[in-house]
Amino acid sequence: MNSPGLRERKKEKTRRTIQEHALRLFAEQGYDATTIEQIAEAAEVSPSTLFRYFPTKEDIVVQDDYDPLLVERLMAQPPEVPPVRALRNAFGEAMRGIPDRELGEIRARARLQMGVPAIRARIFQNMLDTMDLLAEGVARRTGADPASFQVRVLIGAVMGTIIPVLQTWATAEDEVPFADMVDEAFSLLEAGLPIEPARRPEG
Repeated sequence: MNSPGLRERKKEKTRRTIQEHALRLFAEQGYDATTIEQIAEAAEVSPSTLFRYFPTKEDIVVQDDYDPLLVERLMAQPPEVPPVRALRNAFGEAMRGIPDRELGEIRARARLQMGVPAIRARIFQNMLDTMDLLAEGVARRTGADPASFQVRVLIGAVMGTIIPVLQTWATAEDEVPFADMVDEAFSLLEAGLPIEPARRPEG
């Protein structure tokens, strides 16, 4: 994978700076109380520049750079690995390569995504974009049509697996590693999503 040029690195630095300051302000004073102007001022950019990176306030929380990383890890899996296992490996490798500081940001964003109605509404389009990229990756590995029903159902099942992971991890009080939770969710998917009955209290 080619290293990004200076221009791209500067753009990425600006994008991350905007997002970092936004998350800090959201934590300090709440999502609804934080304005685009406040975020732009904290990041030392103009509101118009901010909107070039993030078309809406919700996008500041929803957008990230992990989709290309997932596809890269997916395409690096050996060709004989079945699709679900290849996706499981790709997610695991990508998540374990994220620095702790970035994981803290992901968790903060996940809490906002689950707790702010306006952001939850925006997530759906972001998920569809991710599904398109992953479907292309699976299609390239298998020779299938990325728009085929089989591929779309597979990717839909994977995304449906990730949503409860984000919900649980975002609100968990203990520090369960995100990558471990993702891997456990994939193990359930590979096992056919078995359901264990709840244990009834004795007595």
